[in-house]
Formats: sequence, structure tokens, C-alpha cells
Amino acid sequence: MKLFPNRREAGHLLAAHLREYADRSDVLVLALPKGGVPVAAEVAYALRAPLDVLVVRKIGVPWNPELAVGAIASGGMMVLDIPAIDHLDLTHAQLDPVISAERAELARRERVFRIGHPFPALEGQVVILVDDGLATGATMQAAVAAVKTKGPARVVVAVPVASVPAYYALESLVDRVVCLEAPEPFLGVGAWYEDFSQTTDEEVLSLLAQGRANELSRRRPALDGAISA
Repeated sequence: MKLFPNRREAGHLLAAHLREYADRSDVLVLALPKGGVPVAAEVAYALRAPLDVLVVRKIGVPWNPELAVGAIASGGMMVLDIPAIDHLDLTHAQLDPVISAERAELARRERVFRIGHPFPALEGQVVILVDDGLATGATMQAAVAAVKTKGPARVVVAVPVASVPAYYALESLVDRVVCLEAPEPFLGVGAWYEDFSQTTDEEVLSLLAQGRANELSRRRPALDGAISA
């Protein structure tokens, strides 16, 4: 497959497969920070939909943090891959410090990225969860579990690239999975991007601020009409 130039371009391409959700008042785009935010920003802009974040943290193996055996999400939701944990002979003593550290980082990111903005209401909404890719799918599974507790009408997972196992695991959990590429062998999410440089807190905040500004400008005509009436 051809590599995605960067996350923003991947989001632009992804948005073309989500056009049916454009210009709808019941659609919300939720990004998984940090890497999912540049992708989701392009999706939200193209669909003219609100953009927000759902903070999720991967629970990695102590000696290999990139190898996920679970994830936690906003609201205290946690998903653990018990077969993987058993296969690796991981103990509570080994995992508990990792989970504690990730909970602390999740709380920090909530403070930084929300900057006082309340979590959006999801009841009755079509929620489009966006990330830059799915390797094991553990973080997205935690995100899905967290979102489902809020009573959405539909949950859609949208990613540029995913491993085949992660794709099928998510497909059984949500109403729809939109994935541009599911290459084999997978090699890792970053292998399918020309530029997979780390997304910074500053970039996340800038994109969220722009998303809020876009949403306000879309709502302005209706607000002005209500005031003049």
C-alpha cells in the first residue's frame, strides 16, 4: 500500500469515506489524543461536525511499553487483554505500577486538553471515534466501552490503517468501522506514515481551539437569527 504522507492528509482521505455524516446535528467527532487529533481535526472540518477528545491511555508491558495488554479511558473505564497477560506471565505486582502511572497521565491530559470545557453529551448522538491507527486495538476498545456508557445512538470507529485482528475485534463492538487500509504484515501504525512524528500538547490544543472556533462560526447565523427575532 502507499504510505500516508502525514496524519492530516490521512484524515483528509478518511473524511471522504464519511460523507454521509456531514452537516448533521447529531454527529460528534471524538479524537483519541494525541496522534488521533490531527486525523480527527480533518474529519471534523470536512463533516462540519464538532470536535472533542476522549483521553485513553495504553497499558503496556513493563519491559516493552509499546506492547499493549490493555487500556484505560476517561471515566475510569479499563480493558485488559487477559489472554495476553497470562501468556506473558504478568503479575499484579508488575502491572499495578504501570496502571497507576497511566492513570496519572490520563488525569494530566484531561486537565491540559479539556481546559475547563465539560465532556460533551453523547446521549442520542452518532459518535465517530478517530485515531491514527489500530495495532492491537486495545486503546480503541477502551474508548468504545467508555462511550457506550453515555448512551450514544451509534458508535463509528474511523482510522486510516489497522491490523486485521484489530479491525475484526472492533467490528464486533461497534455499529461501523471505517478503515482505509488493513495491510498484512502490519508492522505497526507508524510504518504506514511518511511522517509519524510525535504530536505535541501544543498541537492538540491548537487543533481543538480551531475546532471550537469552527463550530462557533457555524452556529453564529442561527444564534444571530434568534437574537434578532
